[in-house]
Amino acid sequence: MTTVETFSDFDLPVPILQAISDLGFESPSQIQAATIPLLLSGKDVVGMAQTGTGKTAAFGLPMVAAIDPELKAPQALVLAPTRELALQVADAVSSFARHLPGVKVLPIYGGQSYGVQIAGLKRGAQIIVGTPGRIIDHLSKGKLDLSELRYLVLDEADEMLKMGFQEDVEEILSKAPEHRQAALFSATIPPAIRRISENYLSDPQQIEIETPTTTNANIEQRYVVVNQRSKIDALTRILEVDTFEAMILFVRTKQQTEEMADKLRARGYGAAAINGDMVQAQRERTINQLKEGTLDILVATDVAARGLDVDRISYVLNYDMPHDPESYVHRIGRTGRAGRTGQALLFVTPRERRMIKQIERVTGQPLKEVKLPSVDDVNDTRVRRFNESITEALEDEHLDLFRGFVQLYAADTGVDIVDIAAALAVRTVDETEGFLLTEELEVDDYRGHQRSFSHGGERKEGRQQSRSGKDLVSYRIAVGKRHKATPSSIVGAIANEGGISSADIGHISIRGDYSLIDMPADLPQEVFDNLEKTRISGQLIHLEVDPGPPANRPGALKQAKWEKKQQSSYMRSDKHSRKYRNDRTEWNDRKSRKEWKNSADHGRGAWNERSSSDRSTKNDHFERKDRPAWKTRSRKSYQPAVKGYSKNRGFSNHKQSKNY
Repeated sequence: MTTVETFSDFDLPVPILQAISDLGFESPSQIQAATIPLLLSGKDVVGMAQTGTGKTAAFGLPMVAAIDPELKAPQALVLAPTRELALQVADAVSSFARHLPGVKVLPIYGGQSYGVQIAGLKRGAQIIVGTPGRIIDHLSKGKLDLSELRYLVLDEADEMLKMGFQEDVEEILSKAPEHRQAALFSATIPPAIRRISENYLSDPQQIEIETPTTTNANIEQRYVVVNQRSKIDALTRILEVDTFEAMILFVRTKQQTEEMADKLRARGYGAAAINGDMVQAQRERTINQLKEGTLDILVATDVAARGLDVDRISYVLNYDMPHDPESYVHRIGRTGRAGRTGQALLFVTPRERRMIKQIERVTGQPLKEVKLPSVDDVNDTRVRRFNESITEALEDEHLDLFRGFVQLYAADTGVDIVDIAAALAVRTVDETEGFLLTEELEVDDYRGHQRSFSHGGERKEGRQQSRSGKDLVSYRIAVGKRHKATPSSIVGAIANEGGISSADIGHISIRGDYSLIDMPADLPQEVFDNLEKTRISGQLIHLEVDPGPPANRPGALKQAKWEKKQQSSYMRSDKHSRKYRNDRTEWNDRKSRKEWKNSADHGRGAWNERSSSDRSTKNDHFERKDRPAWKTRSRKSYQPAVKGYSKNRGFSNHKQSKNY
C-alpha cells in the first residue's frame, strides 16, 4: 500500500490542495492513500471500506481534478443510495472545488422539484450527484446527457442493491460512454457487486482496507434488557438520567417514527420524526433544527438516517433491534465521527438476546450489558436538577424583588419561610404527584418457554393462560397463508406496534385467509388503536376478537365450505405451496395431465366409454352432428328449436308470429 505523509504528496492541482488546507485535512486516511494515486493515473477502482473511512475524499479529489471548467456538460456522475447521502457527497465535493469557480456541483434526488434540477443541468453543471431513481427519470426525459461523461462513481453500492436499485444502476452504467473511468465503493462485496464490477469496469484495481473493528472505538456500546411493553417508560428513564447533546432514536417503521416523536413531545422533549414519506424540504428543515439545537431528539428509520452527519449527535439509541448487524453498524456510525466521542445503547427484549453475539462478531467489540436506571437513580437525578434550578435562580437579578414579597407574606401570615419556598416549588414543578418514582419496571424472564405456532389445525378448547398468568382468548387478524404470514412476522407486528409483551401472546394458528392469536381477554382499546394501520406483507391486519368456532356462527356450513375452497384454490395456484398439500401424491407418482384427462376416472374419459344412446342430447355440446361447434357459432346465427321449424324450409305452417 502506498505510504504518503500529506496531501501535497499527491499530484493534485493547487486550488484543490488549497481547499484541503481550508478544510483542515492533514494526512490522508488509508483508503485515500490507496485510492487517490490510482484514480489520478486513470485506473478503475473497486474499494471495500466501511463508512466513515474517508471514501468521499478518496474519489472526490481526483474527480474534481479531472473536470474541465470550460466544458458546460455533465462530466462526472456519483450514484448514492439515499438523498441524504447524495446531499452530503454533493456538499463535500463542492467544498473540494471551492477555489475552482468554473466547476459546478448539482445534487439530483427524489422529493425535490424537477424544475430546479433541470435548471441546474441547463446552467452546465459538470458534477452530478444523485440517487438512481431520479437519474433514470432525467435520462428517460432526455434532460440528462451523459455523452461527455468521463468519471462515474458508485458510492455504498451494496446499500443501493439492498434497496432494490440494481436494475436502475445497471441501466445507468449501460448508458454511460464506454471510455470513462469508474470507481465502486462498498462495505461488502457480494456476488452481485462483483458481477457489476466485472461487466462495467475495466480491469479494476481491488482495494480492501482492513480495520481492527468495523465500529468506532470512540463509541461506548451498551445494551439493556427490557420487555416490549415497558420500552417507552425505559426510554423516559434513559432520557432523564443519561446526558447527551443530541440523540438519534432508531425504530423499525415509518409509522413508529411519527408515533414515537408524538409521545416524546407529550413528555416535554424536543423531538421530530424523519422518514421516507417526508418531502425533502421538510426533511432538510428538520435536520437544520437538529443542527441548530431547536431539536434534541430525531426519531428515524435506517434508510432515512443514511448519510446523516450532525456534529451534535452524541447519543444513538436503538429503540428496536436492527434487522441485521450491518444495519447496527450504520446506525451507531451517526455518532463518534471525526474524533468525537459518542454513546450507543441498544434495547434488547428477552427473545433478542441471541442477536448480541452476532453484533459483537461483526463489530469486533463487546457490548456491555447495563441495568435500566432504577427508581433511586431517576429520583436522585430529579432532585439534583431541582437543586440546580434553585442555584441558578439565586443568581437572578430579580431575586431581591421577590425576596421582599416573601418576607412580607411571612410577616403577615406567620407561615414559615421553608413552607413558602416549598409552596412556590409546587407551583413551578410539573406533575408534582409523580415527581418521585415508586415502581420499578418489569423485565420478562424468558427461560424455558416456547410459544406454540401452527399452520392450521384445530384450536385448543378451553381458556388458556399466558406466562404472565392472564386469561387468553382468540383474536382474528385478516392475514394468513395467502399473504405469506409467518409466526415471527405476526409476533413482531403485534408486539412492536401494539406494545404487547411477548409473554402475553399464546398459541398462533395461521389459516388460509386469516390467523388466530391467543392474547389477553382484557386488551385495552389503545392496543386496537395502535394496530389499526399495522400491516403484514402489505395487508392491514384488522385485529378483532374471534367470534368463535365456525359451528357456532350463522351460516357456518356455507362459510366453512367457502374457506376450504379458498384454501384449496390458493394452494393450487401457488406452485411453491404444493408441499403443504396432503391430499395429492408426489409429482413423480402422478399421471400426466393428458393421461388423467383421458382416464376413466375423469369426466371426459368416462364420457367416451358410454354408448351414444346413453348420452344426454341436452348436454352434448361436443358430439352433436347437426349443429356447428360452439367456437364457430355466433350469437346471431343461433336459431332456437321452435315447433314447426325446419332449417331448409322455414315455418311449414306459415304462422310466423315472431321474427327470429
